[in-house]
Amino acid sequence: MTEPRIHPSAVVQGRLLGSDVRVGALACVAAGAIVEAGVQVGEGALIAAGVRVGARARVEPGAVVTRDVPPNAVVQGHPAVIVGYVDAPAPLPQQHAAAAAQPGVQASRVRGVQLHTLREVQDMRGFLCATEVGHDLPFVPQRCFWVYAVPNQQLRGEHAHRQCAQFLVAVKGQLRVVADDGAQREEFWLDRPNLGLYLPPMTWGIQYGYSEDAVLMVLASDPYDPQDYIRDYEEFMRHVRSAHQPAREPSA
Repeated sequence: MTEPRIHPSAVVQGRLLGSDVRVGALACVAAGAIVEAGVQVGEGALIAAGVRVGARARVEPGAVVTRDVPPNAVVQGHPAVIVGYVDAPAPLPQQHAAAAAQPGVQASRVRGVQLHTLREVQDMRGFLCATEVGHDLPFVPQRCFWVYAVPNQQLRGEHAHRQCAQFLVAVKGQLRVVADDGAQREEFWLDRPNLGLYLPPMTWGIQYGYSEDAVLMVLASDPYDPQDYIRDYEEFMRHVRSAHQPAREPSA
């Protein structure tokens, strides 16, 4: 276990949980704040009273954090907002443009997650985009819902499903999606209505960076079931580790 590293000029009045916390020069962790394991607090950053910074998050230099920070998030600014996620590479603009140009399916580094470029028909009457079960859509939808009017600084998702698969399309505006299988993490841009993101069961999903006009349509493989949700990231990781443990040999 690595002990926290606190710069001599930093002020830490809150609690540092776990190991491997880094607090930079002139940073301040106010009384009542909680900083979890693996967090990096940059030079001159302020963690306000009562704020909880989730495990392995990164607070950039000079950030003023007034709201709870999820695990693995990268925050910056005054007040701080989420600008990315640790170890979640975003596509380069040219790569994203190339992937969105031709119909097809792009695999990702996250287990089972796929970016679908859907067929689009354009003529003088407008654009039409379609998806078909068995061709683009890997399941028969049992539920469909829309997410919209999300303030830019807010997060959606932050959960995994035990059994339910989902297919996400930004039918208007744009947003960013982080998919995480417990071993790999990747960010995707949904910024046009012919892009669909398939998230299989047991994928931790986060949506953030909604534009003001964004409308996210979600097709789900199963009806709504609150028991299917895993809403705590550490619980999700326990399920992932349990699923990958080798089976025990039966006793003689």
